[in-house]
Amino acid sequence: MFNIKENQTTVKKEILAGMTTFFTMVYIVVVNPSILSGTGVPFDQVFTATIIAAVIGTLWMALSANFPIAIAPGMGLNAYFAVSVVGSSNGAVSYHTAFSAVFTAGILFIILSLTPLRKQLIEAIPANLKYGITAGIGLFIAFVGLRGAGIITANEANLVGLGNLRSPEVILTLIGLAFSVVLMVMNVNGALFFGMLFTGLIAFFTGQLSFEHGVMSMPHLPEKLIITNPLTAFGDVIHYGLYSVVFSFLLI
Repeated sequence: MFNIKENQTTVKKEILAGMTTFFTMVYIVVVNPSILSGTGVPFDQVFTATIIAAVIGTLWMALSANFPIAIAPGMGLNAYFAVSVVGSSNGAVSYHTAFSAVFTAGILFIILSLTPLRKQLIEAIPANLKYGITAGIGLFIAFVGLRGAGIITANEANLVGLGNLRSPEVILTLIGLAFSVVLMVMNVNGALFFGMLFTGLIAFFTGQLSFEHGVMSMPHLPEKLIITNPLTAFGDVIHYGLYSVVFSFLLI
């Protein structure tokens, strides 16, 4: 089915490659709900939805395209969703409304993918702009992470100030970051995952991490779909003028 012999590989090699890919990207299962929960979306629901999206996307890529690529929600758009779209609106745009923009961008992307226009748009974007978007997303994610860890804080004088480097949260972050960087330099597969695991263990034994409700539970999903009527989603985009938001989602 997967043309193992034709691709000059083995089942063992593919299983090891799949496990390596899993450990490299599984951090998104925790990070994605951590970011989106700041907008009011329940953490456990985003946690479950992230896993479902990764399972469906990866299986679709494997069974339909026969391509060894794992699919999961990526970093960048989630931070943009939480900080720029919802967070900077001062309550004017709820996460429900922001999801309308996400839904609209998804519909437009599907339509573009079914036409030659998608390829033409990708080729029309200059290479330096593509690199700039990639670097900008990386810097934005780093900024959000540093702010969440307390390494940088808001400052009235110059907007951004240095946080309390003696706080337990900052020290834990720096230790975990240093450990992850060392593993990445050593080309250890799954360096980010092992860095998260190492940091989590330190946090647990220092009392910064606790499991009040246990370590396992049944998955939680919303009682109903947030987007049930496409016309309502399109109407939200028009009513709140979220055209630039839709364009940003679609472009990235």
